[in-house]
Amino acid sequence: MATTKVTIGVTDLNDASSTNGLKMPSGGAFSGTPIQGMMRNNTTRGFEGSVSSMQHYNGTEWKDFENSPPPPYLVDYLVVAGGGSGGRAAGGGGGAGGLRTSYGSSSGGGSSAESSLSLLPDTNYTVTVGAGGPGVTVDGTNGSDSVFSTITSSGGGAGGINAINGSSNGVVGGSGGGGRGAGGNGTGASGTLNQGYAGGNAQVGSPYNGGGGGGASVAGANANGSFAGNGGDGLAVSITGLSVTYAGGGGGGCYISGTPGSGGAGGGGVGDATSGGSGGDGVANTGGGSGGGWQIDNGSSSTRGGNGGSGIVILRIPTEKYTGITTGSPTVTTDGTDTILTYTGSGTYTA
Repeated sequence: MATTKVTIGVTDLNDASSTNGLKMPSGGAFSGTPIQGMMRNNTTRGFEGSVSSMQHYNGTEWKDFENSPPPPYLVDYLVVAGGGSGGRAAGGGGGAGGLRTSYGSSSGGGSSAESSLSLLPDTNYTVTVGAGGPGVTVDGTNGSDSVFSTITSSGGGAGGINAINGSSNGVVGGSGGGGRGAGGNGTGASGTLNQGYAGGNAQVGSPYNGGGGGGASVAGANANGSFAGNGGDGLAVSITGLSVTYAGGGGGGCYISGTPGSGGAGGGGVGDATSGGSGGDGVANTGGGSGGGWQIDNGSSSTRGGNGGSGIVILRIPTEKYTGITTGSPTVTTDGTDTILTYTGSGTYTA
């Protein structure tokens, strides 16, 4: 039978109407002979803002009770940056946003999955979800970085920019942008180590089709005389409990009458091959790169690249450790013994 009563006249723990309380001896130097297990409040040992210290007698000496902080705990993460926008006028496809994850067996750029992250209780951690690079009339633009704690994924590289204003090569990013075809026969740019792959090269000589943007698991394809380069595929990650592919590269755009590059699996946008349009946008919250734009033979008409897809940050936290203290309105789900926070916009988590 469980003990329910203190039997030496202090208080009856079953009596809801009792006005007695458990007594704790308090004072300075202890007088008398202590017995192992005794507790007291020593008013001569004030520290850390308190005027006293709780102590117990261990059979040899009085020892302070220690107020130890809770231990850190491990969480898994997926951090995907915003995708790059494709270049204009037979432009290269935009590179996918950099992808870093600790969940599963692999991360972006062909690397092994990273280590889980240790969080300190009562600590506030900032989550930043990077925007996709906007498609503009002249040059492609890189996506923005996504960040969780010490983990930063780099924005996807822009597709090859207008050769009149600068290099027609793709731009380095989380995954690299594809090279621009018209006016420069640009080369694809490299991706960031452990985040994504390089973009593809444009066609050398007529018809100058653009190269595909790099993806998290596959490089962007090179263009040829008939086809613009396809965007590289992204990486499937099951951190939510379902397998979802993120960070696909954008397809290259066409010159004259070629076939546009398809977007890579994981949100990559298709390249453009028609007047009056633009490269396809990368899918929101996948980090997909956008497709490159189209150009007519004499250069009198052309289209811009699309908008890169925004990034995403997902945390997988042991449910027994999950505090429920967040900002930014992440979606909260569960999978087995874990709680999943999916951030499609910036916010915080307090461990």
